[in-house]
Amino acid sequence: MASERAQKVDVDALLGMKPRGDKIAMVTAYDYPTARAAEAAGVDIIFVGDSLGNTILGYADSLSVTMDDMLHHTKAVARARARALLLVDMPFLSFQVSPEATVRNGGRFLGEAGADAVKLEGAKHLEAVERLVSAGIPVVGHLGYTPQFTHVLAHGHVQAKTLPQATQLCRDAQRLAEAGCFAVVLEYVPMRLAELLTQALPIPTIGIGSGPGCDGQVLVLADLLGLEPELHLKHAKRYAEVGAQMEEAIRCYADEVRAGAFPAAEHAAAGLEDEELTLERVREMAAGAAE
Repeated sequence: MASERAQKVDVDALLGMKPRGDKIAMVTAYDYPTARAAEAAGVDIIFVGDSLGNTILGYADSLSVTMDDMLHHTKAVARARARALLLVDMPFLSFQVSPEATVRNGGRFLGEAGADAVKLEGAKHLEAVERLVSAGIPVVGHLGYTPQFTHVLAHGHVQAKTLPQATQLCRDAQRLAEAGCFAVVLEYVPMRLAELLTQALPIPTIGIGSGPGCDGQVLVLADLLGLEPELHLKHAKRYAEVGAQMEEAIRCYADEVRAGAFPAAEHAAAGLEDEELTLERVREMAAGAAE
């Protein structure tokens, strides 16, 4: 298993994990330092999600995220990625407008930014999936709660709560697989439905808030690390309190600066010997520069 984990993760590798029962670990990253940490931790997929709008850029939602935003952050993540597959969200209106724009935008993520695959929300754009796949751009689908469609979804996050809704979701998942998606994210899908759909589909499912029966899981890094201490989400397990630790570290630094405790001599640059400089000499040198 150790040797397998050391190999580059590609689409074929992920498809091969499903029949073996190997779980897929996926996490978001939006910059070089966090991507480097995710890579060192050995995750299978590093995901540049449009959640960067909320967690990094301070937007109210993900709808404000642009292609330029996504390309900028994907390039930074790609510089740290070595083994993991790099997946990126196609942002709002980057694939819904026209087939030509869809392929052009998807191609920019691979050719310009260094991504390995793109993710599309919803199942109303099967032609977009087919065109991307035909152009050589691997695609992941996304069903259940889809933030880009939040204004037209039923109230609440959990989707497919009735049998007709569950039937539609299952059909959509199968259609995405037939259109060429190599995996599908299931967000806030009832646990039993997600488990059975995972067994029925030929491609891996990656869950978020959909229970342990999926082939893999994804978490937003800010939720995993507790970067927003006041935010508590049912689907997310907090593995660290980095947000609180960051705040405390910065507070200690500011307190030491104000108290004159930082920096100490060991934090300062060395150079001219003390006896070579006096206040009078420095004033002379400064006056000479003015002349």
